[in-house]
Amino acid sequence: MRKRFSPKGIFNQMSQMSKFRTIIVVATVVVSAWNVHAQTNFKKVGTTGYVFLEIPVTARTAGMGEASLTLDDGAEAVLTNPGLLGEMQSDHSLGVSYAQWFASTQHQSFAYAYHAGDAGVFGLNVVRLDYGTMTWTANGRNQGTYDILGTFTADAVAYGASFARQMTDKFSFGMTVKYVQERIASYKSTNALFDGGMVYNTGFHTLRIGGVVRNFGVDAKYLEGLFKMPTEFRLGASMDVFGDETSMNRITAAVEAVHPSDNNERVNAGIEYWFDNVIALRAGRKWNYDEEKWTAGAGLRWYKLMFDAAYADYGRLGAVVRLTLGMNI
Repeated sequence: MRKRFSPKGIFNQMSQMSKFRTIIVVATVVVSAWNVHAQTNFKKVGTTGYVFLEIPVTARTAGMGEASLTLDDGAEAVLTNPGLLGEMQSDHSLGVSYAQWFASTQHQSFAYAYHAGDAGVFGLNVVRLDYGTMTWTANGRNQGTYDILGTFTADAVAYGASFARQMTDKFSFGMTVKYVQERIASYKSTNALFDGGMVYNTGFHTLRIGGVVRNFGVDAKYLEGLFKMPTEFRLGASMDVFGDETSMNRITAAVEAVHPSDNNERVNAGIEYWFDNVIALRAGRKWNYDEEKWTAGAGLRWYKLMFDAAYADYGRLGAVVRLTLGMNI
């Protein structure tokens, strides 16, 4: 197991200061989130752009009702909370995810992380929503008719670079800078966004708490119009209710509160059961969503490979199946 970061001669002082650091970081996250709230007093659905950034990416996250803020998930943890990367034990980690999204669109992601020893953990990720190829039309000569001019493509993509570090055996933090773009034919909009998160092991049994600010940035421009970012603040906790991280069989429960800038507050909850540290079963529940409610999932660990699948019920919109393949070496 990799030795945790602890500078010689000042380990005791750092241990005593870990709680003080945590309070500062949490306070900073809360203040940032409150500033976002103050700037969006008149929140309305559909008032932000780049909403593809709100779609759950990994199958483990989707299967647990998106309540995975404090659950280590290898390289793809950066897509939920960059602070989790600081706890990565392997030298290299990568993961790819895929889902057939609504209206024949495709949601894809790739993540890679490298543990550079005491320097920290560095990561790269790409998330893309492919809208596919569509028909280009124009009004026809006769009223009520149209002419076909050809086809065009559209997509939305985010490129991220992350850094994370574990300061003590209880506290880690991380950040991600993202370049995002939405494109329709030759028209496009771009922006730069920031994610920041932390994870803290309370020492009470296996209780962990975490917080993250995602998609923080200035307004973006498309043609002549401006639109806000889908900024959100998440606060979550998890704990093993049976067994612990060293057990072959364990049950982990997680809960998460979400404050999005374009909707009302939401609550997510999930549970995960590991059997023989090989097979995982998951379930989740979401509250205060328009259509999303129940989720389920499963995972299989084989040597250094991990395969996850998730099923999410979106009510009248149908269901979405998400697949993730990960590897730690």
